[in-house]
Amino acid sequence: MTQAAGGGLSVRHLSHSFGPRRALDDVSFEVAQGAFCALLGPNGAGKSTLFALLTRLVTTPQGEIEVAGVNLARHPRAALAQMGVVFQQPTLDLDLTVRRNLRYFAALHGLSGREAEARIDAALERLDMAERGGELARSLNGGHRRRTEIARALIHRPRVLLLDEPTVGLDAASRANITRHVHDLASDMGLTVLWATHLTDEVWATDRLVILHRGRVLADSVAGRVAGDRPLTEVFLAMTGAEA
Repeated sequence: MTQAAGGGLSVRHLSHSFGPRRALDDVSFEVAQGAFCALLGPNGAGKSTLFALLTRLVTTPQGEIEVAGVNLARHPRAALAQMGVVFQQPTLDLDLTVRRNLRYFAALHGLSGREAEARIDAALERLDMAERGGELARSLNGGHRRRTEIARALIHRPRVLLLDEPTVGLDAASRANITRHVHDLASDMGLTVLWATHLTDEVWATDRLVILHRGRVLADSVAGRVAGDRPLTEVFLAMTGAEA
């Protein structure tokens, strides 16, 4: 298991239950700084529970989480400040422009004036959204809305980016574009990325891959090694018993 560097993500012996149902069972993995890690699992695998724990929407006494070297339980505000999050459900204000959505988010982080505008410009440029800053979010297609949400998550300069099923409902071309953009964030900016998905075609052979099923880690390695000489989809279905 690769050890997480100062800007990485560490999950150690994490368990959580909802009543009698065990949603996560002794989950451990590390994502090094600048790595793109795909968290692959079928629906109900525990991915959303893990994200709820990572973002402190839910807490548990069982296990430890470190974000960029900061313990989430002991120093929650400092750890969360190192994190950018794109949730599965869209969260843009559709009646505001792209730029106003980002300005509002910047203000929540105490950013305003020239500093906020410079960061917004850089984030929009990074996601190829600079020319759409004045458009209402409502007028954007699904792919561009998602790019806006990713740009927004970068404004406070996090070291770790979490994305929970970020391509749900998008067409194949939009999914491929967003996957490429986020891979570029890891390789070009050194951002640590945890990308949750149930779609094997979003996983590159060079990606770090954690397969989660029924709350347990079934595989933790480079995707190409997990797949071997077989298609990753075939291996994933065999491991999880999921339907094609």
